[in-house]
Amino acid sequence: MRDSPLLIDDVSAADGGRRILRLTGPLVISNLFDFQSRVRADHSHLLVLDFTNVPYADSAGIGALVGAYVTHQKEGHGLLLVGVNPRVRTALQVTHVDQFFQYSDTVPAE
Repeated sequence: MRDSPLLIDDVSAADGGRRILRLTGPLVISNLFDFQSRVRADHSHLLVLDFTNVPYADSAGIGALVGAYVTHQKEGHGLLLVGVNPRVRTALQVTHVDQFFQYSDTVPAE
């Protein structure tokens, strides 16, 4: 599973309002560079990361999420995690970073 690719589907146009990135696969050190690049380049008011199909995140993946949070917080923009499974949520809790994020079970309607 750790060698699986991370597929990122940009399911909405970045019009400055809201951008949705649907992730499929684990968020781990071997595949997170495209994720980091896309998050850093995003300037929408709300970045929605759909984790519905993310089975696992390692410490580097969690670090990338914290980096995304910091970047968006500095710009006064929001970051929402959608569909986070119990395994990933537990990893966020154990590392004491879960409180940085907003969560939703589904992608909110526009």
